[in-house]
Amino acid sequence: MAVNPINIEILEALDAIDRRGSFAKAAEELNKATSALSYAIQKLEEQLDITVFQREGRRSVLTPAGKVLLADGREILAATRALAERAQEVATGWEPSLRIALESTSKHAVFFAQLNHFLTEHPGIEIDICESVLSGGWEALENDRVDLIVGAPGPVPQQKGFRAVEIAQPPLIPVIAANHPLSRIADDSQALQHALPGIRRVVTHDTATVNIARSAGLSVGKQTLYVQTVDQKIQAQRAGLGIGHLPKHRIQAYLDNGELIELALTSNSNNSKSNSTSNSQQAVNQNYIAWKLSHKGKALRELSQRLIAADWG
Repeated sequence: MAVNPINIEILEALDAIDRRGSFAKAAEELNKATSALSYAIQKLEEQLDITVFQREGRRSVLTPAGKVLLADGREILAATRALAERAQEVATGWEPSLRIALESTSKHAVFFAQLNHFLTEHPGIEIDICESVLSGGWEALENDRVDLIVGAPGPVPQQKGFRAVEIAQPPLIPVIAANHPLSRIADDSQALQHALPGIRRVVTHDTATVNIARSAGLSVGKQTLYVQTVDQKIQAQRAGLGIGHLPKHRIQAYLDNGELIELALTSNSNNSKSNSTSNSQQAVNQNYIAWKLSHKGKALRELSQRLIAADWG
């Protein structure tokens, strides 16, 4: 077989004949003469030495070999259509892909709902999502590893060329597992103050690798268990390995069934190592959607506008 007889035109012909059930109807759809379509299929069968269609009554139906050919062929047709759409989008200022850092404590359901609406209208845009913690999202944005960060905690790094828009922060509450030995004093703030230094903290690693990493929430005690994700932190605290702050929307079911118990901590028991003033602490309690001002893509602009307008409360 010197020349590959399979091309986009012949795949479109196979698809049309299969869908319409006859050469005549397929030719009408493709705006071709029936004889020309029949000749193209005959030539394909001769070059591949197979039979593609057979007659069943008045219908032309695929043979087993024809079904294999068309099944893969339809994937090729779909890929070429997507390629054409992406090329058109790029030509008109739409990026072919977006890289997004999603903060671990953010309301993922809100984010993915908006992303679904966006991709329904722009299915050809590739999305690459990673999880970020604390300074990690800002660092990824600064170093061009992502185009957009969602739910990153403040303060906003200055003089980096960022555009940051504040969104509601999900409630983070300090909790302990009911099976933890000290769960009996969960509602006794005075007893907690005395016991706090000796209770293991479960801490999610800051995903920053170059800039100074930070921690937030309960002050670090004598024992610390570090985990990579909020999901790991939830499971570690459910197992009774320690205490820490968790997003309330992620653990509501465990609070409801009594598996996790909120700690009756006073405000001065809850601090951030890297923030000592009231103004900086207030900034930490703010979350942001942010991108670089130099990024002018239409996809970034539309998705960020959708996320900003969403209800994060």
